[in-house]
Amino acid sequence: MKKYAEIYKNELLNEVVPFWEKHALDKEFGGYFTCLNEKGEIYDTDKFTWLQARQIWMFSTLYQSVQNKETWKDIAVLGADFLEKYGRDPNGDWYFSLTQNGRPLVQPYNIFSDCFAAMAFGKLYEIEPKERYAQIAKATFENILSRQHNPKGRYSKIYRGTRNLQNFALPMILCNLALELEPLLGAHKVSEVTDSVIHLVMNTFYDGESGLILENVSDKGEFVNSFEGRLLNPGHAIEAMWFIMNLGIRKKDTALIENVERIMFQQLEHGWDEKYGGIFYFMDIKGHPPQQLEHDQKLWWVHLETLVALGKTYAHNQNPKAAAWFKKVHEYTWNHFRDTKNGGEWFGYLNRQGDVALNLKGGKWKGCFHVPRALMEVWKALEKTDL
Repeated sequence: MKKYAEIYKNELLNEVVPFWEKHALDKEFGGYFTCLNEKGEIYDTDKFTWLQARQIWMFSTLYQSVQNKETWKDIAVLGADFLEKYGRDPNGDWYFSLTQNGRPLVQPYNIFSDCFAAMAFGKLYEIEPKERYAQIAKATFENILSRQHNPKGRYSKIYRGTRNLQNFALPMILCNLALELEPLLGAHKVSEVTDSVIHLVMNTFYDGESGLILENVSDKGEFVNSFEGRLLNPGHAIEAMWFIMNLGIRKKDTALIENVERIMFQQLEHGWDEKYGGIFYFMDIKGHPPQQLEHDQKLWWVHLETLVALGKTYAHNQNPKAAAWFKKVHEYTWNHFRDTKNGGEWFGYLNRQGDVALNLKGGKWKGCFHVPRALMEVWKALEKTDL
């Protein structure tokens, strides 16, 4: 398994990071272009706040964890200056998208813009300790906590009171976000936040009978027999497991780590496409047709987050099952998402059969995050192993 560390390191530093350095920087208005085709050419100049924030975080992390390259810090600051100036409405909520020069396009309906903004400014503060970065991160985090039970607020389309649901995504993100912000929040605050969300993820959203994690449950934590209530997203669930594994290691909670590992394998085994390979995007827990037309697509982030979960599991306990699954998912992922013709960043969207469905390298939902983060996480995890 240790041999993979060098493979992932090389891909990160010699292919993926240079792609974003070369093609993404908007040196006229600040921030980053994310809508890039297979050759890195810009096909749309709109800027999506959570992708801007993710790239700030990524280059700050590279500077902190890989090498103190000033160019990486400069890239992070380029995005932060843009978001600091244009990213928030008067209430401090982060817009979903902006024009190239920073005019608001889409209202701050999506709390994940806030989540990644907090993560970005928190990490930037660690490498460039300006107090205003810390204040942005902390104020945004507190705003997230105040909104967590009604994330979309007045922008929600749901009629309240008929079928009140709670969604898995925010508790999942909070598991990682709180840990990311520990240098600013302190250990006590991190434990306070994460203990409650760990319980939600591992008990409320986890269905013990099936062994699967639901994307939505009722506001009382009960199963709801509807499209939303039956929905599974294997990638989300697997990603959450490596977040909680990090928390388990922090807490020195062996039982939690073992539980996380077991649940991770349950999601992977259920979500794997035995006919064509790869992991399904969406599924229905009762086997009914999902409402998402893209349900059987294979997405980059799902497979990359799975590789991180498997790599971390193997690094922690050398479980041969984790090694076997890692090799299987690695082969599928590198053979289908990686662009062997143009190099650089990877493709994101495949059809069920594994063919590239969209030849973009970045867009509205895909930016400089999942590929480089996963490459870095797997590299750092496996380089510590003996075999």
